[in-house]
Amino acid sequence: MKNKILLVLTILFGLMMVNSGLNKFFNYMPMPEDMPEETMKIFGAFMTIKWLMPLVALGEIVGGVLIAIPKTRALGAIVIFPIMVGIVVHHLTHDPAGVVIGLVLFLINIWVIVENKDRYTHMIR
Repeated sequence: MKNKILLVLTILFGLMMVNSGLNKFFNYMPMPEDMPEETMKIFGAFMTIKWLMPLVALGEIVGGVLIAIPKTRALGAIVIFPIMVGIVVHHLTHDPAGVVIGLVLFLINIWVIVENKDRYTHMIR
């Protein structure tokens, strides 16, 4: 049962990451109109660095696809981990209202890493 729950969660997690990454390229989801001015300044600063958002989008897409496929799930969890840390830190410091979904996704990512810890031992030996 645990494996089925993890499978469903990782597929949904992967789809959310792929959707988020594709949105950074194609801008098909509208920005909320009630965003604080500080958050708008932060995103404006990100946009001035031309390579940053495409890099994050590519990481989200690749990591989302990898984490959704059971055979490559361990690699996907590692690829998406730094992005998840950035999402959680951003919400904790600048947008506390959105921290819940970020923490839930972060916990799913941690769960995948813990479940695949035996695959990472080769890297740290």
